[in-house]
Amino acid sequence: MNPLNSVRGAIITGFIAALVIAVAIPPMAFHELGLARWLHIISGVMWIGLLYYFNVVQVPALGAAAADKGGPGGAGITKYVAPRALLWFRWAAVSTWVTGAWYLFRGANFANVFTFGHFGEDYYGLVLGIGAWLGTIMLFNVWVLINPNQMKVLGFVPATDEEKARARRVALLASRTNFVLSVPMLMCMASAAHGLPF
Repeated sequence: MNPLNSVRGAIITGFIAALVIAVAIPPMAFHELGLARWLHIISGVMWIGLLYYFNVVQVPALGAAAADKGGPGGAGITKYVAPRALLWFRWAAVSTWVTGAWYLFRGANFANVFTFGHFGEDYYGLVLGIGAWLGTIMLFNVWVLINPNQMKVLGFVPATDEEKARARRVALLASRTNFVLSVPMLMCMASAAHGLPF
């Protein structure tokens, strides 16, 4: 049985490979902070990767499909791809935030970061705090604006055509807002880790 024949098998194999490497190279052996950071990064890659997929690939593709009157349309994407992508998207957002909070708590930095390095006194806390608050706003947008409205658009929640049109607009603007916020958020997360603005 080839684990690469299924998504679940590939995910499990990837985690096993990473753990083998971590155990084989003693300095990489995971302590709790290392595990929290690793899971935070993996979750963040999934979340932001799907955010970029939606904004750069799926939404423009659905627009092109709707404009192509003789083409196959976007039914396959909205029926099969979007629901699965949204499931992974919303839970990757939660996982990213929770593992980030875990990392900050275990390193005794949660209060420092969420008060912007106690309001500018600590560079690491200030820069990471900006990124953490941007990520928190993005998490809010996923669960309060994007997902509930997408459920209407995709027909999982009953809605009139007018409600679906409004829901489509709200979800699009919230998703585009997250797309924009992800750029400075990622800059702050990387900069804080390395101690430099660029």
